Amino acid sequence: MDRLNNRRKDQLRPVSFEPGYVEYPEGSVLIMIGKTRVLCNVSVEDQVPPWLDRPDSTRGWITAEYALLPRSTNTRVKRETSGLSGRTQEIKRLIGRSLRAGFDLDLLGKRTLIVDCDVLQADGGTRTASITGGYLALAIAIGTLVDRGEISRDVFLAPVAAVSVGLLEGEALLDLDYREDSRADADLNVVMNADGEYIEIQGTGEGDSFSREELNQLLDLAEGGIRDLLELQRRELG
Repeated sequence: MDRLNNRRKDQLRPVSFEPGYVEYPEGSVLIMIGKTRVLCNVSVEDQVPPWLDRPDSTRGWITAEYALLPRSTNTRVKRETSGLSGRTQEIKRLIGRSLRAGFDLDLLGKRTLIVDCDVLQADGGTRTASITGGYLALAIAIGTLVDRGEISRDVFLAPVAAVSVGLLEGEALLDLDYREDSRADADLNVVMNADGEYIEIQGTGEGDSFSREELNQLLDLAEGGIRDLLELQRRELG
């Protein structure tokens, strides 16, 4: 099938990061993947949730929030002022779980890092972009704490990134835009680290079932795309 801008089946959309996009957060990154734009801001609080606050513990916490801004899509999305939808709850938990895998929480000290992922413009892959950009924003914020001597550099584990893949018209495709995602027979969101290990796989046959062979094709595509994203992260961090 023909993809927008003649993109190959195994090719990411153009990816770029803009660190320091907002001045005040401890870490801030605007991630741009194709037409998708997600602003990831990290706030550091010198406390942990009550259930984690024990006298003998130095364990910290990383959590995430996620929101689609009202005109991030073709029609206005209502603000979730009366409580989060099930979709938003599920996405924020995915982002939080994924980002915690990139750091040794026992070395964070008694502090909480909150990653706010706000979708400025949505064209597919917003949750995976939030994870990829959120990791970079966290690495900047935590790197500052390391440089100040407040925590050990050993807090960094293998970097984390994520990408979407799907089956459309019988073909496996990497990094679906909205046009592709809305018509896909099956799609997966895959989160991996730089050691080649899986952190999470979310997948469903929305239009049709799929075989083990097709699943393997999707996972191979995702691994290649995530390697590329991890390299782009590494360049940003120097």
